[in-house]
Amino acid sequence: MGLREQKKERTRRHIADTAWALIAEHGFARVTVAGIARAAEVSEATVFNYFATKEDIFFFRLDEYGEHLVQGVLDRPAGEPVTAAFHRVLLAQGGLVDQLDDGDPQALARLRTVNRVVAESPAMQGREQISLTRTAELLAAALADSADSAGEDRLTASVVAHALIAVQRALVLQVREAVLAGELPPGLAGRLARSAAEAFALLERGLGDYGA
Repeated sequence: MGLREQKKERTRRHIADTAWALIAEHGFARVTVAGIARAAEVSEATVFNYFATKEDIFFFRLDEYGEHLVQGVLDRPAGEPVTAAFHRVLLAQGGLVDQLDDGDPQALARLRTVNRVVAESPAMQGREQISLTRTAELLAAALADSADSAGEDRLTASVVAHALIAVQRALVLQVREAVLAGELPPGLAGRLARSAAEAFALLERGLGDYGA
């Protein structure tokens, strides 16, 4: 990444981090793009250069994480099935839930903010589904390219991709239920890992060797 691209990426993250801080303090509905621009010390035009809507700013991290998941699957070692690679990347250490288990107060604040905002707004729930569906489609396209070269069915690649994202979706909802119920005990990461293991075991009985 060149210096220009690095500067643009820093600006993008600065805007998103500023927006998150404002939303955590005031709530999503009360924060405006103009307010985000003022707090970030950039123009409204600059904000819109990076994000089409306020919702896009809020879901920046989820969108980015989806791209990370897809790239992790593409970079899997030779012979590793797609299901195993997705499982490994999805539960890689260092994520928000791991930070929560480590007692990071900022991680707890972020987790509460995102889940409260999404739970309170059908529109935000819809945008969240758009982000997850986008990840599924990116993964499906990447798997389809490999399927073509291997002479396999592109439809199967799409089914596999959407099944894998369904596991991610289920884990997101499991965390949300815990957050909204005020139940965030130590060991949440381990509990999610066990849930994921059960879900992926179910998929592997049908998808186990796909992409190996």
